[in-house]
Amino acid sequence: MSKARTWFDALHQCQQQGQSYVLVTLLATAGSTPRDGGTKMLVCDDSTYDTIGGGNLEHIVTQRARELLVAACLSKQPNNKQNQQTVEHYPLSSKLAQCCGGATNVLFEVFVSHTQHIAVFGAGHVAQALIPILAQLPLQIQWIDERQAMFEQALQHNKLPSNVKCVVSDEPVDSLKKLPAQSWVLIMTHNHQLDFALVDAALARPDCAYVGMIGSATKARRFCTKLAHQGVASATIERLISPVGLLTVPGKEPINVAVSIAAQLMQYLSAPKTTQVEQKQQWRTNQQLVTALNSKN
Repeated sequence: MSKARTWFDALHQCQQQGQSYVLVTLLATAGSTPRDGGTKMLVCDDSTYDTIGGGNLEHIVTQRARELLVAACLSKQPNNKQNQQTVEHYPLSSKLAQCCGGATNVLFEVFVSHTQHIAVFGAGHVAQALIPILAQLPLQIQWIDERQAMFEQALQHNKLPSNVKCVVSDEPVDSLKKLPAQSWVLIMTHNHQLDFALVDAALARPDCAYVGMIGSATKARRFCTKLAHQGVASATIERLISPVGLLTVPGKEPINVAVSIAAQLMQYLSAPKTTQVEQKQQWRTNQQLVTALNSKN
């Protein structure tokens, strides 16, 4: 997220991009305090916006906000966003290394985004056709590639949508390991060795909700065989969806492939978990039929 000037600007960006955050507000204050009641700051997982006065109070409050954010994100209970509120009391004494001598109550309002996270690895022609489609869906998208020039090419005539974050990474596998739990992973890089490393890393994370890879059925079989030789369990290998996309969408041009992939992801987006399992089973049945037909030709 680009650096906002105020907590209000940051809140607007978070809501646009589907990013979870904590809004911190100083409530009633007593005695001397760094800032007056009503002062706000916004805390995200990796950044803060505005200030409640700095010092150790702000440091401890920021830590507490992130603890609450992590707990809320890990909770399996549905959130209403507005009911995630906590008030805590902080005396500004020597325990906080604050000399003000006053005290303040702090309101923590946790807003957990239920927008689905997806990481698209690769910025080639298919990805460039796919990203504008995915950006219109309730998705928070990380678009990751090693090549800055590919992003420059893709964005030469188009503005980057607010829910898409371009990440130039020399270590895409490390980027994958840092993705939030329940993320979707879509692999379509220019390098087969990198594709395999990403597939291996994604399958090693049981909390990746979708692992898909572009490519032929032959490539998918080769990868699955290699994973099996490495000792990866069959149940884990079966989580890989490859080739990605709906078989009912014809054509091999980038836009055709992009539409096919987007259509499949839209099905997953709208389906409950049990239906997603059924879709995976149906997908595998379809792939087996296609493989059998191809072997006869």
